[in-house]
Amino acid sequence: MSARGLITGEDGLQRCAWHGNLEDYRRYHDEEWGRPVTDDHRLFEKICLEGFQSGLSWLTILRKRAAFRAAFAGFDFDMVAEFGEADIERCLADSGIVRHRGKIVSTINNARRAKELRSEFGSLAVYFWAHEPQGSERPSVVDYETLIANPTTPTSVRISKDLKKRGWSFVGPTTVYAFMQAMGLVNDHLEGCFCRAGIEDMRRKLVRPAA
Repeated sequence: MSARGLITGEDGLQRCAWHGNLEDYRRYHDEEWGRPVTDDHRLFEKICLEGFQSGLSWLTILRKRAAFRAAFAGFDFDMVAEFGEADIERCLADSGIVRHRGKIVSTINNARRAKELRSEFGSLAVYFWAHEPQGSERPSVVDYETLIANPTTPTSVRISKDLKKRGWSFVGPTTVYAFMQAMGLVNDHLEGCFCRAGIEDMRRKLVRPAA
């Protein structure tokens, strides 16, 4: 460990330490986590998988992600919204995913709520990116101590409350903040992580979704 929350890999690069130098987890850190996402299916997938993660580790979910995608029609929420009891039973019998009835039912419910959100805002991307935190809401330094001390933020609390009012489930503030971090609504790669500057550049160049 070269600094609090950072780790140096065999390639000599410093990274956020949470991936533990596990190959698949490190690849997720390097190639996905924190990169801005504006695709509705990926946004829906991530917020659902964050719900499935509740009580588990993200690595567990990541390693089951292909099976989740197969079970939930690639997280096409138009298709998932049509799932019925037979689909629930099919998912409960699928050893490749987390077989939790409440979370499976929640995913189907949230697909129906996602269609409503798209009807109102034009896309999920427009809705979520409209909640992107402004600079005044962000810490001046993104370090290990700051992130550990703040598993939620005012923005994640606002989004969580709004989604719950709209009928979404398994979208608590901690879940929503993890979603924001992964989908690039914030850049929480630590200062010193080699990914941080590149993602800042992506965020500067990103054309935010608009209705």
